Amino acid sequence: MNILFCGDVVGRSGREAVSRHLPGLKRDLAIDVAIVNAENAAHGYGLTERLAGELYDAGADILSTGNHVWDQRELIQYIARDDRILRPANFPAGTPGAGWRLHPVEGGHTLLVVNLMGRLFMDALDDPFARLQAILAQYKLGESATAIVVDFHGEATSEKMAFGHFADGRVSAVLCTHTHVPTADHQILPGGTAFLSDAGMCGDYDSVIGMEKGPSVRRFVTKMPTEKPKPAEGEATLCGVFVVIDDRTGLARRIEPVRVGGRLAEQVPLP
Repeated sequence: MNILFCGDVVGRSGREAVSRHLPGLKRDLAIDVAIVNAENAAHGYGLTERLAGELYDAGADILSTGNHVWDQRELIQYIARDDRILRPANFPAGTPGAGWRLHPVEGGHTLLVVNLMGRLFMDALDDPFARLQAILAQYKLGESATAIVVDFHGEATSEKMAFGHFADGRVSAVLCTHTHVPTADHQILPGGTAFLSDAGMCGDYDSVIGMEKGPSVRRFVTKMPTEKPKPAEGEATLCGVFVVIDDRTGLARRIEPVRVGGRLAEQVPLP
């Protein structure tokens, strides 16, 4: 099973990068499922029904989110009608929407996609480690799910790496998001789980994590409130990761970063 995972989509330029590059990547890499973190798609803050449709049209199969999931209030009602949009599974009981999806894949296979959020330097949520443990009591890798991919949305690389080792051998991949900067630690852990501390963003890197430079810099320099940051709108880089999963074991065989367009050095895996 070939998986393409795209990091946080930031604003219009990020959406345009996905629309421009995702169809070709799906074709060239024979992608079975494309997962896109869309929590910053709506002008940098949240997601709407219209923009979800735009990302589906570009080739996204599943949309994950994170701490900005409710920034656009309309999603609170819409998410109950669209089971391809995930919110972190460790949100409190009764939160609208679902934190995981068992997605059908051609050939009779299934992919379980789980969305979780870290707690270190983040909102106070339920324990993501315990939440994954409970989910894995329902879905066993290689049996009730051909493959299992986790989007772990978190601030601290230490928490992300600890989570990767916690899940090692029990899920196919732990692919992390939120900090918008692609890391270089892509690897297959000893138990066979693909891991990356951050997939980066689909956005303009002539920015401060996707937002216009001026207001962001002034806020650090003056320590005074400035206008609400707006997404930078130059040419965006699509950042993500390509993972190949063994359909027999559910474990990873290959993981490689993906960077296309914009300012960052391009890297596209060979088929």
